[in-house]
Amino acid sequence: MFFDGLSDLGRVVVVGALSYAALIVSLRVSGARTLSKLNAFDLAVTVALGSTLATSLLSSEVSLAEGVLAISLLILLQFVVAWALVRWRRVREIVKAKPALLVLHGRIRNEELRRCRIAAEEIHQAIRASGYADLGGIAAVVLETDGSLNVIAQSRLGDAVAMSSVPDWHGA
Repeated sequence: MFFDGLSDLGRVVVVGALSYAALIVSLRVSGARTLSKLNAFDLAVTVALGSTLATSLLSSEVSLAEGVLAISLLILLQFVVAWALVRWRRVREIVKAKPALLVLHGRIRNEELRRCRIAAEEIHQAIRASGYADLGGIAAVVLETDGSLNVIAQSRLGDAVAMSSVPDWHGA
């Protein structure tokens, strides 16, 4: 169908504006952490929020109240999980992935690449994107919990305190 009537369009405008307002208020109340990209769980919640908003807007079978309740529930659950992550190590172990050390002092760790399903070409691309042309000056390449690759040059390593949470680093 190309057009079902003005009432359907009016519903999208009214429900859309009110759902959007409810989303903004909920996000402001819950804080910046709600839409962060710190780990896969955060990404899943962000996608679920978008999907819920879209369903509320476009499905006449979902009432405004149901849509706002679903958005609020997702944000509340995200808040509770984030609160628990800060307080209990066991929850962190269950919910959060650990970073992976893919390159150590210029040497690609092929076994770790296979475990993480990362191709050596992706490592090379990340190194080039960081302005380097060879592995010699690279202290580490870390696959972060959000899926990004961080390249740490040997010259920028410093005391490496930020590497303490990376498995297999151990002050290498």
